[in-house]
Amino acid sequence: MAVANMSTHDTHDAHDHHEHSSSFVSKYLFTTDHKMIGKQFLVTGIFWAIIGGGLSVLFRLQLGFPDMDMTFLKPFLGGWINETGQLDPNFYLALVTMHGTIMVFFVLTAGLSGTFANFLIPLQIGARDMASGFMNMLSYWLFFLAGVVMFISLFLEKGPAAGGWTVYPPLSALEQAIPGSGAGMTLWLVSMVLFIASQLLGGINYISTVINLRTKGMSFSRLPLTIWALFLTAVVGLLAFPVLFGAALLLLFDRSFGTSFYLSDIYIGGEALPHTGGSSVLYQHLFWFLGHPEVYIVILPALGITSEIIATNSRKPIFGYKAMIISLLGITILSFVVWAHHMFVSGMNPFLGSIFMFLTLIIAVPSAVKVFNYLTTLWRGNLIFTPAMLFAIGMVSFFISGGLTGIFMGNSAIDIQIHDTYFIVAHFHLVMGSAAFFSMIAGVYHWFPKMFGRMMDVRLGYIHFWLSFVGVYLVFFPMHYIGIAGFPRRYYSFTNFDFTDKFTDLNMFVSIAAIVTFFAQFIFVFNFFYSMYRGRRANQNPWRATTLEWTTPIHPGHGNWPGEIPTVYRWPYDYSKPGAKEDFIPQTVPLSSTPESNLPHEEELVKIEKEIMEEDGIVLTTDEPKGS
Repeated sequence: MAVANMSTHDTHDAHDHHEHSSSFVSKYLFTTDHKMIGKQFLVTGIFWAIIGGGLSVLFRLQLGFPDMDMTFLKPFLGGWINETGQLDPNFYLALVTMHGTIMVFFVLTAGLSGTFANFLIPLQIGARDMASGFMNMLSYWLFFLAGVVMFISLFLEKGPAAGGWTVYPPLSALEQAIPGSGAGMTLWLVSMVLFIASQLLGGINYISTVINLRTKGMSFSRLPLTIWALFLTAVVGLLAFPVLFGAALLLLFDRSFGTSFYLSDIYIGGEALPHTGGSSVLYQHLFWFLGHPEVYIVILPALGITSEIIATNSRKPIFGYKAMIISLLGITILSFVVWAHHMFVSGMNPFLGSIFMFLTLIIAVPSAVKVFNYLTTLWRGNLIFTPAMLFAIGMVSFFISGGLTGIFMGNSAIDIQIHDTYFIVAHFHLVMGSAAFFSMIAGVYHWFPKMFGRMMDVRLGYIHFWLSFVGVYLVFFPMHYIGIAGFPRRYYSFTNFDFTDKFTDLNMFVSIAAIVTFFAQFIFVFNFFYSMYRGRRANQNPWRATTLEWTTPIHPGHGNWPGEIPTVYRWPYDYSKPGAKEDFIPQTVPLSSTPESNLPHEEELVKIEKEIMEEDGIVLTTDEPKGS
């Protein structure tokens, strides 16, 4: 049986949703349509991923081939290639700094959350648009402006910021310290202030939309896990980003106005500087109070996207829906009380260190719950290996392997030995960087038909997955080994030390793997832009999924649904339900129209559901429900 809604109710009458002709500028640039803003974040994120990945290729060339003549790069890098054909050491530090900044903030934060929070939240909760379309537009353009400022800093005479992506003072606070602490550092701070403002505007919008604009029947217990993850990500960002804003503001004061928040008793070239009373450790506390929640700002959306894709392509309900929500809540809370594990070597009181060690190890519990639930969802499922599914499984693999190394680092006694080595680099590139990046790619493959009405090429998707999956492990697995051997991170060259010189061949292997993996991403870039215009046309619900976004037209207009917004009657994971006519039941199908597959507790809800439907003027027809 199907449902015909004869009423005229609409939960979002405040918006004017009729389609009208609009100019290129209002439709594609200064748009307030959440779907177009999500695409803007995505395309901008792809641009920054290419830039950030390209910078990593440059410094991997230096690390893998330290004696190589790089004169061929002089037309691009100019004076940063010296007269002997070698990369300038100061520029190497700038490359590492900008790579980290771009990938963490511009790609894995704005590119991931900005894309999927904007695109999916209204579609999956049944809303016409975000709570504030103007605030949404402003969020993107502040991010874009932050990117412009950061991009300009790449072309300064003395180079961009070069104090590491964490920009610890005093190195970042004193212009005379290194070339990268000059104007490049100032532009870095300005860019981050704009970026933080963008994230705060977006976060307020996401939270308001989820709380206030859910369609009828869409209770919190019926929200897809993607929405739960994006909602909690916005909460974390709203609480954590203002602290980084304060840290950046105080650093700007120290640099430009003679204050001493982070500076004290410093000598440069034998000359005592006038700064007294400050503490560089204060900056570390402020930075990591955002810095560690930032890990979860990156990984929580990835976990939500992975949950949706694995359930859809396993043709099974997600295992432990409530446990998944509780684990997301646990990660959200614990993310704020573990920041000092980044500071075990800062002179911290050992007792305090033991407390943070305990809290750090505790956060592994909700993470393990999620992994267990992914594996049990996959177990004996009718698996469909789409490119999105492969990338989602790859994400789980990285989350497991990278998470296991986190147990070592969470132990303060062990962390003191491996801190600032390549073991740390390998850990966070697997558990945060690669895992989140794979989830982002999986999300693009999965929701591309809804974004553009076309399908991406499956064969190119498979090639892209295997080159990326194997490449990531070839890059970061050896780094654990050389990290345990004592390789320090951010060193320009290792050929001057006997204990590191023995690993020259391994470094060369890592560099080759990194370069191949980077260029493999252009398969995705080609597939993305080619399929946007020439891909096979998609039908309304190509993955036979249950959530609300697949009930909109193939090319949804501004307002998403041409008529009334659908009412939700069930949770989002009714896959392969015993007795059902098909292997999925959309959220919009009433329980009263599927008596053959209802569970005992659902039968109790049918009477209440019928009363509500009668009040709303909804009548049942004898047509079979169509899910695609």
